[in-house]
Amino acid sequence: MRHVLVLNGPNLRRLGTREPEVYGVQTFADLEALCRETGRRLDLHVDVRQTDDEAEMVGWVHEAADSRLPIVINPAAFTHYSYALRDALAQRTAPLVEVHISNPAAREEFRHTSVVAGVADGTVAGFGLYSYVLALQAVAEMLERGEAR
Repeated sequence: MRHVLVLNGPNLRRLGTREPEVYGVQTFADLEALCRETGRRLDLHVDVRQTDDEAEMVGWVHEAADSRLPIVINPAAFTHYSYALRDALAQRTAPLVEVHISNPAAREEFRHTSVVAGVADGTVAGFGLYSYVLALQAVAEMLERGEAR
């Protein structure tokens, strides 16, 4: 069973109460359960984490690079400005999929640019929590095909 980190940035622990018209009413606990169940079906051990701290997120990315762990990441606000996170993700040694619950391209203009997208294998956005299912499926497929870095 392959280990996968599912990393979540600022404010995502507030799912269910934060802008439900944008992010839905499901909670972070619902997200964790969905990711773990999806992982079980795909023969992946999924470790779901959330932080509001950029340094902690960068540390987790370094951990993944050092251990050759695939990452599914919702950088949240870090998406648009964190060059530190982008540089850490560029050191990856395994599949990397960027994920977003909403569709950033359909929102405010400042959300249209992702500084991390250029170092990811791909981006899944706009499908609510199902975006994570699609991202985990992509990681599983890349691992099966040996497309890991």
